[in-house]
Amino acid sequence: MTRPEQRAEAGLRDTRTIVIAGGVVLALAFGVRAVFGGVVQPLSDELFGGRIEVFSLSIAIQNLVWGLAQPGFGILADRYGDRRALWLGFVCYLAGMLICVFASSAWAQHLGAGVLVGMGISGTAFGLVLAVVGRAAPEHKRAHYLGITSAMGSAGQVVLPLLTAWLIEWLDWRMTLLVITATLLPMALCIPRLRVAAPKHDTAGAAPPPLPLPALVRGAFGYRDYLLLNAGFFVCGFHLAFITAHLPTYVQNFCVSAASPAELRALGLQALALAGLANIFGTLFASRLGMRFPKPYVLAAIYALRALVILIFISLPLTPASVMIFALVMGGLWLSTVPLTSALVLTQFGPRAMGTLFGFVFLSHQLGSFAGVWLGGVFFDRFASYDQIWYLAIALGVLSALAHLFVHERPAPAAAIA
Repeated sequence: MTRPEQRAEAGLRDTRTIVIAGGVVLALAFGVRAVFGGVVQPLSDELFGGRIEVFSLSIAIQNLVWGLAQPGFGILADRYGDRRALWLGFVCYLAGMLICVFASSAWAQHLGAGVLVGMGISGTAFGLVLAVVGRAAPEHKRAHYLGITSAMGSAGQVVLPLLTAWLIEWLDWRMTLLVITATLLPMALCIPRLRVAAPKHDTAGAAPPPLPLPALVRGAFGYRDYLLLNAGFFVCGFHLAFITAHLPTYVQNFCVSAASPAELRALGLQALALAGLANIFGTLFASRLGMRFPKPYVLAAIYALRALVILIFISLPLTPASVMIFALVMGGLWLSTVPLTSALVLTQFGPRAMGTLFGFVFLSHQLGSFAGVWLGGVFFDRFASYDQIWYLAIALGVLSALAHLFVHERPAPAAAIA
């Protein structure tokens, strides 16, 4: 084997290692956050007299802090190294989960399950992990590797909600969350693997120097297509966070079945696990489509299909079968937006500031998540119904589909970011 072939083989091994390690980190980060919907009701019954609005606010704060902290973690990663930012996220995640387990007041839950877990997800989820994969992957296969990593991340959403549904039948909510917290520990073995070798610079001086990071950020927010991606990702966050946090409660209270409330809540968690399983295939399929067709059009189709699926779901009687069918179909559309959106950011601005620029896109996602989770709790407590939120989700899906039709898949013009 020649030396160039040896270097190529070594580079491929390094990329595969990064993809696997990144996929494990994502699986744990997203799997743990997906279990909160399964403990909303028992936690609220014990601590807050059955009012789910209080802990819904904690989860909403979690999603908001996740978004607000994402640009900061991205800047930290771009300036001081990805792994330092990942370690900080890991420590915050552990601390937040432990506070959530042992806390008894609303403010403590807001701090633990809200602020610290939100920072933990921000430092261990898409913003940083996909930035590392994007830098490591060759440009012609970037969308493919981003899709594989995102799909692997869905495995946690399959396993951990199922584990929670089983544990909650035998343990109280505190012991259940303590066991779930322990599943974060393998992150410590994966974070050291998320390292990309620094590129060798051309000393000939043929290429112009890259824009300073602050100038690139200012230019990005003056570029219409980047702003449209931000707006579209707000809708993605609204959909996913509302369904993740409130589907078990929705099923428990409105499903037409002879099952007990505990069994119906477990059914909701099983539905989320099924959505995670379907998302593995949906994300890979969407990534393939993004390599054959314009990514903005694929994204528009995903959001339009989400709106249609929700409309059909709430128009039919809520039964165990309809819940699982909804989870299966919606799961195919779940995180399929992420590799496509991140690939568009890379296409527009290149890999140098990926952590920062995708961090701001994800901030928009989490603003939508905050709105979806919090409004879901408020409307349920006040009107004993989720109908208004479902219809809002449909309208937002249609608007996002239309917005992506105006996004172009091309590098941002130099004049737009100068």
